[in-house]
Amino acid sequence: MDADALADLRAFDRGHVWHPYSSALAPGDPWVVESAQGVRLHLRDHDGRALDVIDAMSSWWCAVHGYRVPELDAAVRDQLDSMAHVMFGGLTHAPAVGLARRLLDLAPAGLEHVFLADSGSVSVEVAMKAALQYHLAAGRRRTRFLTIRGGYHGDTFSPMSVTDPVGGMHSLFRGVLPEHVFAPRPPAGLDRPDDDAELVAWEQTTRELFVQNAADVAAVIVEPVLQGAGGMYVYPARVLDVLHDLAREHGALVIHDEIATGFHRTGPRWAGDRAEHAPDILCAGKALTGGYLTLAAMLCTREVAEGVSRGEAGGLMHGPTFMANPLACAVANANLDLLAFRDTPAEVARIENGLRDGLASATALDAVQEVRTLGAVGVIQLREPVRVAEVTAAALARGTWVRPFRDLVYTMPPYVTSDDDLATLTAALVGAVADVHG
Repeated sequence: MDADALADLRAFDRGHVWHPYSSALAPGDPWVVESAQGVRLHLRDHDGRALDVIDAMSSWWCAVHGYRVPELDAAVRDQLDSMAHVMFGGLTHAPAVGLARRLLDLAPAGLEHVFLADSGSVSVEVAMKAALQYHLAAGRRRTRFLTIRGGYHGDTFSPMSVTDPVGGMHSLFRGVLPEHVFAPRPPAGLDRPDDDAELVAWEQTTRELFVQNAADVAAVIVEPVLQGAGGMYVYPARVLDVLHDLAREHGALVIHDEIATGFHRTGPRWAGDRAEHAPDILCAGKALTGGYLTLAAMLCTREVAEGVSRGEAGGLMHGPTFMANPLACAVANANLDLLAFRDTPAEVARIENGLRDGLASATALDAVQEVRTLGAVGVIQLREPVRVAEVTAAALARGTWVRPFRDLVYTMPPYVTSDDDLATLTAALVGAVADVHG
């Protein structure tokens, strides 16, 4: 791209294009991506200079194999020879059926039905709608959901309503969104013993809250073990079992939002695999297509599917135009093949070790409150809000693209990131924090 074309692109972007969570009055000045390959983004900086940088974000956690992956490219090209899209109402096709079969083979025990949705947020909408319809079909008007504070479930209205209403990304919409039931955020740390005093106190408080609201609660919904956009917060797996037991005791369903955590991001295939019990409904997305196309899935038990279908509507009342898009399903199938072929649990364990070693020196910085890792997730939490633009620029100068938020400088790198690139990435994050925050 020549200098004039680059300048024109950036000017039009600033004047007319809204980016995520951005202001039209004070638009940002984003870097221009010209191409991507492997784990690298080929950018143009604000002066037009070419930069070749490691992607520490997996494009918001979905490009787990990196970019221009031959097997995934081939899956898209091959599918184009048949069809790019066809409606799913009254029709079916091999890529969708094959994907549903694969997902059920990989799913926690008891999940037997698959609804293919457009995006992660939409899969949460579908999951919540299914829970409501399940109870309505049985003559129970349960219209509320119970979750824990600190969570994030998406940007559409139903997911926003179960995202933390005070400190969450959607507090602006309080009073407009339905008001659900929020238990306290559990104590931090994956490995707390079951008799830990803080965990026991949390369990007692949550039990009392559940009992008070049990008649209205259709389902519990949580991000298992790791709350993503709510703060990269890790909590004990015991919490999942407590919530499951309470739901069973009071006739509610359990929804696991595994959009960010599924497909080994935290280590196991599903973050909820660390718990004793499987959910009634599971949402998967992000890494499902390896970052190629938007696609998500809602999986549920036969009991839920049949219960919904016995209701007055006669079925689940949702039907996206691009449901089960053949291109997306084809590349998702190829992505699942690649995850199996590459021994993903071993890859993630290697990434975890590299993140733990590479980020450890950040603990010595005065501005740093905590450093934590879980699977292919590494977090530097600061004692103050991140100066996003400055940290981003400092990391780019060290050859790494990172997108901090709140008080977090974090990474979810592609699983294929080499040890050398991982060392560069972690040094860039630590160095950027040291330069900007001290």
